[in-house]
Amino acid sequence: MKVSTQAPLVLGSASARRHELVALLEIPFVVCAPVADEARASGELPDAYLVRITQAKLEAVRAQWIGGAAGVIVADTIVVSPAGIVLGKPASAPEAEAMIADLSGATHDVRTRFALAELEPNSPVLRAQTVSTRVTFRRVTDRERARYAACGEGLDKAGGYGIQGRAAAFVERIDGSYTSVVGLPLCQVVAAMRDVGWMD
Repeated sequence: MKVSTQAPLVLGSASARRHELVALLEIPFVVCAPVADEARASGELPDAYLVRITQAKLEAVRAQWIGGAAGVIVADTIVVSPAGIVLGKPASAPEAEAMIADLSGATHDVRTRFALAELEPNSPVLRAQTVSTRVTFRRVTDRERARYAACGEGLDKAGGYGIQGRAAAFVERIDGSYTSVVGLPLCQVVAAMRDVGWMD
């Protein structure tokens, strides 16, 4: 079923960045923020975590959405430090500052997984993909780290920073999808939506 005013896309995300990215597609959509436990299990590998969390978000949306829709898209983003450690959302400014210190002067991995599915409970996922992007930070000074962490921009973001905000000044190079680092790989999402017949 094609996305239309009568059958909009359901975006299962509370992220303002994902809302803005989907709006760029100029298709009707509505937001249904999922409630899911995003804590990592002990020893859980990054990609396994992404698969589990996107599925949990999907089921959370399906459990609360009432109404017609073409389908639902959910996504989750993680940052993997140069040491291979998954950096979640910092709980405080000092934690955010420590994360920026881990990323300073090195290349890290940002992975976003998205899934497209119908809204019927237990129906199979139509398309799912994990998109990986390499992000290289220049050397970030102690003063820069402290000022950035104190501004609060990175407190609700994996890895403690937002590439579309003030932290853009830290980014020396990206290899891969910029929008995936923001929160949703639009190129791959559009291709997947066309594959399942949601877009022309």
